[in-house]
Amino acid sequence: MSPPAAEASALQAGLFDFALGELVRQHRESFSPLWTPEGWAKLMIWLALNSGCSGDREALEAFAASLGPVVTGRMRRLFFERELADLNLKLMADPAEAQVLVWPLEPGGDPVGLERVAAALEAVGLADRMVEQGSWQLLEDLVAVPWRQNP
Repeated sequence: MSPPAAEASALQAGLFDFALGELVRQHRESFSPLWTPEGWAKLMIWLALNSGCSGDREALEAFAASLGPVVTGRMRRLFFERELADLNLKLMADPAEAQVLVWPLEPGGDPVGLERVAAALEAVGLADRMVEQGSWQLLEDLVAVPWRQNP
């Protein structure tokens, strides 16, 4: 007995979302320079080419448009997000934003200390691209670290 069409569609959408998320997570370190719009563009081109896109400008633009803003936004968040279990921190470092955000993996856990934030930035290779600690903002369980203007 097969599931109703709506349930089948929901399962397919869930599988697509899971598979795409895993693809981004597993390959995001392959597209350098890391933490840049160029790295993001390289991932998108790689996905397009491996999906049968011809690679010319119009085809690449059509591929990006076919994903839509919701899927593209989710992929971008996954591309620029990291979870650092050893430091119990999560960070979002999208260069399109003015600052990197760092917060605990577990709500209500250890307070976010600036030393741990510095260690997290070092661990992912962002320490030299951030402003000095004096400009960091501690906002309850979140630390906002501005990007250096000229990395």
